[in-house]
Amino acid sequence: MDPAAFAHKPVLTGERLQLSVATEEHLQDYLQMLNDPEARALTGTHRSFTPDEIERWLRSRAAQVDRLDLVAARLSDGAFIGEAVVNEYDADNESASYRIALSGPGVFGQGYGTEMTRLVVDYVFDQVGLHRLSLEVFEHNPRAQRVYEKCGFQVEGRLRQALRWDGRRYDGIVMSIVRGDRRP
Repeated sequence: MDPAAFAHKPVLTGERLQLSVATEEHLQDYLQMLNDPEARALTGTHRSFTPDEIERWLRSRAAQVDRLDLVAARLSDGAFIGEAVVNEYDADNESASYRIALSGPGVFGQGYGTEMTRLVVDYVFDQVGLHRLSLEVFEHNPRAQRVYEKCGFQVEGRLRQALRWDGRRYDGIVMSIVRGDRRP
């Protein structure tokens, strides 16, 4: 596979969402998402980010050739829903990792994560030509695990006590989908 497989930044449009490359115009949305306590707990995000760090990072997304950092916007009103990221690209093995983050509780449980994931899975297999896409989801986020299962991901294993959050330890659940797996 091409080492620069993700140089092209697609616009992926679904029934209710559009995914496009993250840019500095999304700074305020990212600040809000990265500071939402529930979203941080579900993604296991311990680190805090400064506005300058986030702005620099957003400004650099379009130039990345080995990953996709996409923002999800609702088609009806342009509202920021979250992000979908394909990273850790391995050209030799035609594989990458995947993660999403939703902007906060106001958009949880409405099917946005499922739509985002289906759009990305279809793109990486049908357009980019990946063979495998994997992820890790924490056990205290069963809603996300159900989303991934609905999109064809299968559980591969467990990373015991991989996350420490508020004095408790949680397992990480490793999941993947490979080309040829059923995509509901």
